[in-house]
Amino acid sequence: MSEQSAPSPSPAAELSSDPTRPLPQEIASALKRDSAGLVAAIIQQYDTHEVLMLGWMDDEALHRTMTSGRVTFYSRSRQEYWRKGDTSGHVQFVKSVALDCDGDALLIRVDQIGAACHTGTRTCFDGRDFSVVTGHRD
Repeated sequence: MSEQSAPSPSPAAELSSDPTRPLPQEIASALKRDSAGLVAAIIQQYDTHEVLMLGWMDDEALHRTMTSGRVTFYSRSRQEYWRKGDTSGHVQFVKSVALDCDGDALLIRVDQIGAACHTGTRTCFDGRDFSVVTGHRD
């Protein structure tokens, strides 16, 4: 199976801060969504590069994230939008948004205030390491 890269949206793609306007077509057409219309969004602390969590976004959640300065996700279990920090106070301020080469994952760099994980830990990966055989360069 050959892999094809997603078309790259140009950095100059017009993005309106008007919440009633949809995600620009150039960006929307570059996304490869799952069967539910969602794209994985990896959340990373912008200055330390620490991976904080993974959430899901549809076009509307991505548009809200890109135009509000705060991260919005789409909840698969509740079937609704939620903005990180509205109830917990653990806000994610958007610093940048990037699309991977295949168009099926987003990297959202944020300034995280407080815990990123709903369990109260800094990241959703704290204390969850598996035992593995580590590889080494020859």
